[in-house]
Amino acid sequence: MKYTEDHEWLREEDGVYVVGITEHAAEQLGDVVFVELPEEGATVTRDDEIVVIESVKAASDILAPVDGEIVEVNEAIVENPAMVNEDPLGDAWFFKIRPSDSAQLDDLMDEAAYKELIG
Repeated sequence: MKYTEDHEWLREEDGVYVVGITEHAAEQLGDVVFVELPEEGATVTRDDEIVVIESVKAASDILAPVDGEIVEVNEAIVENPAMVNEDPLGDAWFFKIRPSDSAQLDDLMDEAAYKELIG
């Protein structure tokens, strides 16, 4: 898995990357009550705000970790936002992206670097 400084994780599946938020991020947000996802087929640029997530504590944006095309979104978390708190590294993924510039993945952290970031 790869990680961003914005507490997102990416897991590769056949050239497409599944993206979600880390347990640390889910804990910091508190109870998630609303999720708005990007459109399937959308072309995004790294650092574009593409997901809106609201919790009882705050509203937050999820940024595109790389340039690419959104190939699938997880409608289950729109219908049941609490999933983000229950299983942030599993069933509560946000979207799948096909990177247009795989070199951008080299800028992301591995698990050891991410654990160091969050202390």
